[in-house]
Amino acid sequence: MAHEILIVDDEPDIRMLIEGILCDEGYEARVASSSEAALAAFRARRPSLVILDVWLQGSDMDGLEILQTMKAEESSVPVVMISGHGTIETAVAALQHGAYDFIEKPFQADRLLVIVRRALEASRLARENEELRLRAGQDADLYGNSAQIVAIRNQIEKVAPTGSRVLISGGPGSGKEVAARMIHARSRRTDGPFVALNCATLAPGRFEEELFGLEGGVDGVGRRTGVLERAHGGTLLLDEVADMPLETQGKIVRALQDQTFERLGGGSRVKVDVRVLATTNRDLQAEIVGGRFREDLYYRLAVVPLRMPALKERRDDIPGLATLFLHRAAEMAGLPSRDLSPDAVAVLQAYDWPGNVRELRNLMERVLIMQPGSSQDLIRADMLPSTIGENAPGLLKFDASTDVMSLPLREARDLFETQYLQAQLLRFGGNISRTALFVGMERSALHRKLKQLGVTSDERNAG
Repeated sequence: MAHEILIVDDEPDIRMLIEGILCDEGYEARVASSSEAALAAFRARRPSLVILDVWLQGSDMDGLEILQTMKAEESSVPVVMISGHGTIETAVAALQHGAYDFIEKPFQADRLLVIVRRALEASRLARENEELRLRAGQDADLYGNSAQIVAIRNQIEKVAPTGSRVLISGGPGSGKEVAARMIHARSRRTDGPFVALNCATLAPGRFEEELFGLEGGVDGVGRRTGVLERAHGGTLLLDEVADMPLETQGKIVRALQDQTFERLGGGSRVKVDVRVLATTNRDLQAEIVGGRFREDLYYRLAVVPLRMPALKERRDDIPGLATLFLHRAAEMAGLPSRDLSPDAVAVLQAYDWPGNVRELRNLMERVLIMQPGSSQDLIRADMLPSTIGENAPGLLKFDASTDVMSLPLREARDLFETQYLQAQLLRFGGNISRTALFVGMERSALHRKLKQLGVTSDERNAG
């Protein structure tokens, strides 16, 4: 799709000249001769870029006033100012009010095109950076207030400044890389690079080249820098380290011990200063027994072991995480943000989340897109995939099979209380004290009620 550029100038010849130059280069152009027409065109359809004359005879506003108005309404659209009577003061004022650049008339076509291309590229990069910032915001911290996640954050605060190697274990999507980035951000290496090597996606024959790099030919021509060298002064993350080939494991052991290595094809050792973090979703002790992972590498990596809890182990965090992901997905997709109904929250808390936080984030994005509605419309339980609620207590299922209207009052009440308390126990991970607080009962009274109804709880979390 061609970029559309709005040209604002009171001289017909200048408008025609610029329009011709731009159209010859494949751009689309609209023109305006006054402040009124310029702002009307700008508001009717946002252009990719504006070329704006400083002096507009017969207009209510001059170019600088138009610039300020446009920037107030849409700061991301770049504006290039042009003038045949420019002064340094005018140029400085234009740049101070947000103009991308200032060109004096008469100008060369080549110079105009260079500035247009640079302005459009800068605008594109700014948009991408904003999108990356939003995406990165999802992974900038470990969100939640459950006891498990608070404990993890405390451990990170302790280990981050030490420089010790950390082995982070946990299921897929549980936030292992987020924890690694938090360790780096809170370390003394925070100003250094953070380099991640995904061992699970790398072909076995590429590991050593990616880790150590290539020496190259004469004068270093063809040299390729590996991740160890790129991470010098910072942190290297070996993501899913169990997938590293055994032969490479042996070579990385020495690199960790000496902080030196040889590039492939090289004869001299390269000295680096790198903190190494590693993640795994496997039981490395079992991998060692099976001969698939080196024991000496394990003990070098696991100076401080850190285990990320599964999402089902911290169900308290699910409502807040789901809301966070919904709002971020809405911002990214340009859709109205929505909230979850209480029954939807209960169903989410009852689900076991094999894909952990990543699965929850993806589900919230999918539901927001596939279940359109206004910001006032709650996302209800019946809008969630049936697989999410299939293991929930009967009270939370979308198509309950029991017709309570056919039951005597006592049986209907017992059925409701049973399903209700099952749902709340699931919601709070079997924690009797917190369930009692939520449902408004004394802890001992809740124990008696559960015993009467035959409802069991996980006494390990009975707190």
